[in-house]
Amino acid sequence: MPDYVIKKSQIDAMPGTSKTHFLNENAQRNNKSLGDLTGITGFGFHLIEVPPGKESTEFHVHYYEDECTYVLSGTGKVLIGNTEHAIEAGDFIGYRKKGEAHTMINTGDSPLTCIVVGERLAHDIGDYPNKKKRIYRNFDRVANVVEFANIEEPELGGK
Repeated sequence: MPDYVIKKSQIDAMPGTSKTHFLNENAQRNNKSLGDLTGITGFGFHLIEVPPGKESTEFHVHYYEDECTYVLSGTGKVLIGNTEHAIEAGDFIGYRKKGEAHTMINTGDSPLTCIVVGERLAHDIGDYPNKKKRIYRNFDRVANVVEFANIEEPELGGK
């Protein structure tokens, strides 16, 4: 059984998981999935560190899942749609489903450390507009990625 409480000393001692986004080699972060360690399944709760000059993820938007970030330390910028916002410790960013595509970039010279929370619905669809790709993900975390040019959206029958 997972523990209900993870002590700060345990979190500090955790190496985390190094992640590079499958569509963006510059999107690199260290991820400590604290929610997973306590058995939480309805949402992800992560402590992330983005190294200087790196991005948190590929520029993307979710159709069905909300996400948010709270900046603990460091400086950077968040790109939401076509607008850049400077970010620093104490800032909160809410990424609503069907909103604007987004990513964070560490513009400082120390790690950008954040809490990232996101829903974990049974199914989600997301777009990577700069890559012209759409991802379809199911509850088993299995995904299919399709080029925008190959997406068909037929009219479904019935009235």
